[in-house]
Amino acid sequence: MKSYLLGVWNAIDPLYYTFTRLRYVPEQDNCNTLFRVRLTRYKGVKVVLTDGTVIDKNDLLIKIHLHNVRMINELQSINSEIKRAVFVYHMVKRALPRLAAYIKDHQKNNEIKGIIGITTLYKGANRLGLEVFPIKNSYYRIYKKITFLPINLISGKKRMDDPVYLFMSRNELNNKYSAHG
Repeated sequence: MKSYLLGVWNAIDPLYYTFTRLRYVPEQDNCNTLFRVRLTRYKGVKVVLTDGTVIDKNDLLIKIHLHNVRMINELQSINSEIKRAVFVYHMVKRALPRLAAYIKDHQKNNEIKGIIGITTLYKGANRLGLEVFPIKNSYYRIYKKITFLPINLISGKKRMDDPVYLFMSRNELNNKYSAHG
């Protein structure tokens, strides 16, 4: 059943990619990283990050999406939840320098305040420099939890945490992951 669902997801994913206006963050060797991104205007409540960056409604951010199908395909042979979590952590860590370069080269670099993601996979995010904030709007939180159900079923995750926002300021991303600081 799981492989059938994964096959369906593989078939649907190119449409999802197209209709959500996502773009891959390319690696130096023209492979794609784990991230697919798009520009977005923040619609949540005001957030103040630890470096002092203030994210207000309508600020320009890069929204990051994990390429879930690719990630699940790579995780299929790993049975331990802990080993899976460590593997995902390192996949994300390897992709962040390319994300920093992508933003640095973006035509709207000076307007982009940082990155945002919505996820239920946030254990260890702070070690990567990402800050976790709860989704305050209960309707939106429930909606996101429902949209995460299929991927959680396919991945075999036993329990699903509430989705949260992940933020990192552009300056923090550059300081931590840019080749030139």
